Amino acid sequence: MIILGIETSCDETSASVLKDGKILTNVVNTQLIHTKYGGVVPSLASKNHEKLINHIVDKAVNDSKIKLSDIDAIAVTQGPGLIGSLMVGLNYAKGLSVGLDKPIIGVSHLEGHLFSGLIDNSINFPYICLLVSGGHTQIWQVNGFNNYKILSTTVDDAAGEAFDKGARILGLKYPGGPEIEKAAKNGNIKKYHFTIPYVKSNPLNFSFSGMKTALLYLTNKFTQNDLNKELANIAASYQESIIDSLLNKLSDILDIYNTSNVLIAGGVSANKRFRVKSNKLEEDKNIKIHFPDFKYCTDNAAMIAMVGYKKMLIDDISDLNILPFSSIEHA
Repeated sequence: MIILGIETSCDETSASVLKDGKILTNVVNTQLIHTKYGGVVPSLASKNHEKLINHIVDKAVNDSKIKLSDIDAIAVTQGPGLIGSLMVGLNYAKGLSVGLDKPIIGVSHLEGHLFSGLIDNSINFPYICLLVSGGHTQIWQVNGFNNYKILSTTVDDAAGEAFDKGARILGLKYPGGPEIEKAAKNGNIKKYHFTIPYVKSNPLNFSFSGMKTALLYLTNKFTQNDLNKELANIAASYQESIIDSLLNKLSDILDIYNTSNVLIAGGVSANKRFRVKSNKLEEDKNIKIHFPDFKYCTDNAAMIAMVGYKKMLIDDISDLNILPFSSIEHA
């Protein structure tokens, strides 16, 4: 069975070809135009998807050595994401579905991340997934395909958003996560303290807006010259606090839910310091923590093709009337 996956939920235009559960190609184009704006501009994102999508799909298909007519179904991200960006991918997929007379499968972007670690690895159910990206920070219980439960979520900013906004405060480029990680490389993680917020309504939930505000107040105390001198220490301390918050909540969840397997997925899971610090939690809890391959951490169509393949196996296909959705409430 051959599945064509399409992902356009934000600022990555991606297409992937999967055959019998194995990824043949995964082509991703990240829109660098947003860097100068310090964040994704929705209107520019959708326009760039329109320009790129045909080329990206053609490359994914051609590099896989198959013909477009060979595919059995088109899996496409339905949401959550930017509506304009999602519409580009959905409309393109609908056109292929009609033109090729092949079924279309709407896929949740989040569900893609939940299974991104299974593309190149084997993880036994049930497992806990810490999903950490620019738009979402959640802990899920994954009992099997189509059997999930959200155990924890953020009450304000996502962790990736905290990195992006923090980078902007520090005068670093977008996307902020890699920039802060780079700036923090030789910094002192204990030089500055950022309090990890406690959410009274649900102590298992995350909160990152307070850290961002604390970072702003801290940087306002420095001249630009002094800030440049202290950049590594501030970035290292800020990054450490975000990572500690993520791992502390994950640890609390693991005290409640018995599991031997954990997947940490999403764009933030590519952070090398995050991966190193997770080793201690792995040892303390006597569990196995899995990470996706780096190329499957950020938004990509391979994870969409993988979920589409699983849906196709149980005949869970969509119709041509499917619409995009922007938030998890509609997932």
